Amino acid sequence: MQHSIRLSLSLAGTAVALAYIPFGAARADDAKVAQGTAKDLGVMSISLKDAIQPNFGFQGALQGAGTPNQAGIGGFLPLVIGDNSVFFLDAQANANFADYNNYSSIINTTVAGTTISTSSRLGYRFLNSDRSWMFGVNAGYDSRPMATGPADTGVNVTNSSTVFYQQVAAGIEAVSNTWNFNAYALVPVGTTNYKLNSVYQGGALDTYGLDVGYAITPDFKASVGYYYQQGDLGTADGSGVNGRLAYNISNGLTAGVNLSYDQAFETRFSADLKYRFGSNNKNQSEKKAWQTPVIQALTETVKNRDVRVHDKNFDLCEFLLGPAGCG
Repeated sequence: MQHSIRLSLSLAGTAVALAYIPFGAARADDAKVAQGTAKDLGVMSISLKDAIQPNFGFQGALQGAGTPNQAGIGGFLPLVIGDNSVFFLDAQANANFADYNNYSSIINTTVAGTTISTSSRLGYRFLNSDRSWMFGVNAGYDSRPMATGPADTGVNVTNSSTVFYQQVAAGIEAVSNTWNFNAYALVPVGTTNYKLNSVYQGGALDTYGLDVGYAITPDFKASVGYYYQQGDLGTADGSGVNGRLAYNISNGLTAGVNLSYDQAFETRFSADLKYRFGSNNKNQSEKKAWQTPVIQALTETVKNRDVRVHDKNFDLCEFLLGPAGCG
């Protein structure tokens, strides 16, 4: 546990340090340029009370490494808006669907039926003095009931069950018009390991990661990331890497594809779609100023909020006492 906390804090510190490098290193030479650019775009004159509006809509994603096929609704609600900051609530509810083509998203046991998962985040985001960077912190709670079905390994299983996982989560973020950094920690709480059926048990995973993104164009973005996961009585412990491409199809509609690899799940591909709409009715010149990545980041949906699950062969001794207790 101490190792996990140290790893999480280290990743978080790395994200903040990286976020400040492009701003701090060029501060003496580029401050005037950055301020001039911001003024030319009208960013400095934007009132955040006009730019930050509640938004809501839907999101959906195909199954990934320990995550389900899902679709649902979500929204962003600003609670307190300052001159250069916002305190907010970001919440989602998703219907989780069965794994496709008898291909398990958690390794052996297929996810079945329909359950409802939830995710909520309270956060604080603020702009630096020339509004060239947005920084933020967030924390919250996620839940995931999981119905299980047959195994995709050819093994016959009985007594398939529906179990309930939950986690607490925290993240920090930094966004410029070109770069973005996101460090996060997902920590299961309560009962983290369950007997899923007569053969397999499943555990929620601690996950700690750092993603670094780059805006190829204002609408086309790419990111790469590193994560460390542990859990399921030690069988899933290890590092992984991921990559993502996302495209803003139109105002508020974004599609993305994701690729990840780690030793527990091996290679996993997924795709997602999100649509958010708000209540802005301003003229086009004002909207153009608001559509810079930094200003848009103030109301972006918080990332990395799924409860990730992995399963393995059931062992009663390990299930009750853990691997160390079974010698």
